[in-house]
Amino acid sequence: MRLFAAVLSLVLLAVATAVPAGAQATPPSVKGLFLLTDYPAITVRPGTTTTVNLKLRNYGQPPERFALSVEGAPAGWTVTLLGGGQPVAAAMVASDDSTALQLRLDVPENAAMGTTQNLTVTAKGQSTQVALPVAVTLAKDLPAKLTIKAQLPSLRGTSKSAFEFQMEIKNDSGRNLVIALGAQAPKNFETSFTEQYGSQELSSIPIDAGQSKTAKLKVRPPNTTGANRYPVSVKASAEDASAETSVALEITGQPQLSIAGREGLISGNAEAGKQTTIPIFITNNGTAPADEIALSSSAPSGWKIEFEPKTLDAIAPGQNKEAQVRVTPAEKAIAGDYSTSFTATSRGETASTQFKVAVSTSTLWGLTGAGIIGVALLILVGAVARFGRR
Repeated sequence: MRLFAAVLSLVLLAVATAVPAGAQATPPSVKGLFLLTDYPAITVRPGTTTTVNLKLRNYGQPPERFALSVEGAPAGWTVTLLGGGQPVAAAMVASDDSTALQLRLDVPENAAMGTTQNLTVTAKGQSTQVALPVAVTLAKDLPAKLTIKAQLPSLRGTSKSAFEFQMEIKNDSGRNLVIALGAQAPKNFETSFTEQYGSQELSSIPIDAGQSKTAKLKVRPPNTTGANRYPVSVKASAEDASAETSVALEITGQPQLSIAGREGLISGNAEAGKQTTIPIFITNNGTAPADEIALSSSAPSGWKIEFEPKTLDAIAPGQNKEAQVRVTPAEKAIAGDYSTSFTATSRGETASTQFKVAVSTSTLWGLTGAGIIGVALLILVGAVARFGRR
């Protein structure tokens, strides 16, 4: 039995190796020159300009120069072959490569509706010639159709944030359009459209038929905007078509601090070398609580400034808290006005104010100074009287 199985295996192997190699080979690859388009039959409205995308494709043939021509265009039509955005009369395509072309049709407004014109685009070389028939039917085409959508329809930040939405606008029409852009935002919100990768502001954007482009919508809310959700309506319009979508700003709120003395004063009095207590008020004018508010100062050399307390726990929006500032000017400070700076900081929010301190000197120092001056005058008078007799 084992011997029979071994013999059978050898026979099957011999049969398999005897099958001609050509029977299992893959079909030969495509070779030659081809003139192609995705849409060889189109509908055009009289009085408009239409562009048909073409492709001259070379499969496995040597590079060659091909003369280009279009036949079959009725009188009054303007037919142009474009390459690289400009009219061309010939094209050269490398082996296993392709060259993009465009057939531009300018159809007169008085062309008869319901008729079909058969155009032929030809590429002719020394050894090869290819032709592509394109059927053009004249009719009232469908109305323009637009779509617009945001890649991220909702963004979150504070009232100091700049919100940027990437808006994709698509022209689903059969013709090129210039599309106007607009946005409706809450009162005092600033909106603008810019290029996707630039800063140039836009009011409209050209988009070819069947293509799409992306523009940036920038929205900047006022600094005093409260925490809430704010919708913004975005619109794209062209000719008889329009499209709308909506985006939203999720504003979380932001504290806004200010510092002032009692009854809004930003000045106080102190005596050189002596401690004086000045009350100050820290107010939160923002839309979110201010937490862990640290107090600090900047003062002239030799001065000593202390806060009581040094840190405030929290201040709710629209509320304030009082702190005491203990100011000790330098002992040798000259009488006059001095400027100090008081600062309050809470998690990135900082407020600072210049506080004027009027410094006076001690009365004892004034009397001592007057006595010294008097003694000096007496000594001077005595010296003059003594030496004057001689």
